[in-house]
Amino acid sequence: MKRKISLSRRQFLSTATVAGAGALVTGSSVLSSCKESGEVKPQKPAPIERLKSWRIPVLTDKAIDGRELKVGLVGCGGQGTGDFIGMLKNAANGLKAVALGDVFKDKIDGARERIKKEAGQDVPEANCFVGFDAYKKVIDMVDLVLLVTPPVFRPLHFEAAVQAGKHIFMEKPICVDVAGALKLLAISKIADTKKLCVCTGTQRRHQRFYVESFKLIADGIIGEITGGNVYWNQGQLWYRDRQKEWSDMEWMIRDWVNWTWLSGDHIVEQHVHNIDIFNWFSGLTPVAATGFGARHRRVTGDQYDMFSVDYEYENGVHLHSMCRQIDGCKNNVSEFVHGTHGYWNGADGTIRNLSGEEIWKWDGEKAKQEFKQNQPYILEFVDLITAIRENKPFNETEATANSSLLAVLGRESAYTGKRVTWEDLKKMNMDLLPQDPKLEKQDMSKYVVPVPGKGKDSK
Repeated sequence: MKRKISLSRRQFLSTATVAGAGALVTGSSVLSSCKESGEVKPQKPAPIERLKSWRIPVLTDKAIDGRELKVGLVGCGGQGTGDFIGMLKNAANGLKAVALGDVFKDKIDGARERIKKEAGQDVPEANCFVGFDAYKKVIDMVDLVLLVTPPVFRPLHFEAAVQAGKHIFMEKPICVDVAGALKLLAISKIADTKKLCVCTGTQRRHQRFYVESFKLIADGIIGEITGGNVYWNQGQLWYRDRQKEWSDMEWMIRDWVNWTWLSGDHIVEQHVHNIDIFNWFSGLTPVAATGFGARHRRVTGDQYDMFSVDYEYENGVHLHSMCRQIDGCKNNVSEFVHGTHGYWNGADGTIRNLSGEEIWKWDGEKAKQEFKQNQPYILEFVDLITAIRENKPFNETEATANSSLLAVLGRESAYTGKRVTWEDLKKMNMDLLPQDPKLEKQDMSKYVVPVPGKGKDSK
């Protein structure tokens, strides 16, 4: 089987930018000021008030010790297996790997081998489940389940885990359509009533640089947010050529990152990290998106390989979002937030005033000296497991569902060529999950690359 791979998302992130992921904070909390008797009075909660309501993550080197937790993995590809091994090895003591589930047995076999070799734990073969219903069997056996299948299945698996009363880690994005987002938001409230802890894979919220940056911005260091720019431009991602023994469904799932119904397209699957940062740091409510995109180099699937989106927010604030997965082009993975008093540059870890003078810079070397663990991919598990063992509230579902849906907004604008509003999107009847998926022949004619607008009539 031919498999072309350039840089993985995680490898690229570690070499191309200071850091990585965020979430949407609902409600606006930036200053909107007016003059009265010589004083500036906030029309909305001052930035520091937002910080008081935002949960500060636990960023210790390792989670606190406590009762043994039985853990399982649903989705045994490279991302899921890597998450699982990193958690077992580095995030906490007292974790026991007990179950694995995937649609494909070869994925489970590969994950089992890696977990035994790299984490020193052997998952019994009797606890390895194959098929579209494997997630149910894994969930039944564990205290904590990692949900890392292609994202379209995330809401379905989340619902089952919450109903079973299990703690959850689910990779971003956590939905690829409106139906999935609405399901997540509803089930999230049930998770809260059951006091379940849920972490959503937007690791920038557990990265020291981003947390410290957020604190300063929330405290008003750059003033009221006036705009931003976010980027994830990198080389081509992996793909899989079709094998003759594969059915249509098997090929699409094995090649999932290139199919919109499975991944949401790369603006949702990957660029959601950067969009999250602006939503998180600004707290502004989105209004609409006008975007465009194209397919120049992609080999399989029905997706674009570049997007450019103008996001509109309340108060007339705009965010320019840009993402691309094409080899041989200028790469950039970063975020930039503008304010009335200055700006934050996520690419070089600085905050500057409007004159361009540096007023703060992230000291990564100092962090390395102070902490042994600085990997956000581990720290998110440290935070999650500590919350479980301390029985403290921790649920990132709502924020990440909203930010995933905002990426969908940009996708739909680019696909159609229209300005799509946030409110209209939430009313759309959009559900990309098949009712009863099977590894068999599909109607492939419906998987076409979107073409926006319309051309001139021929003469």
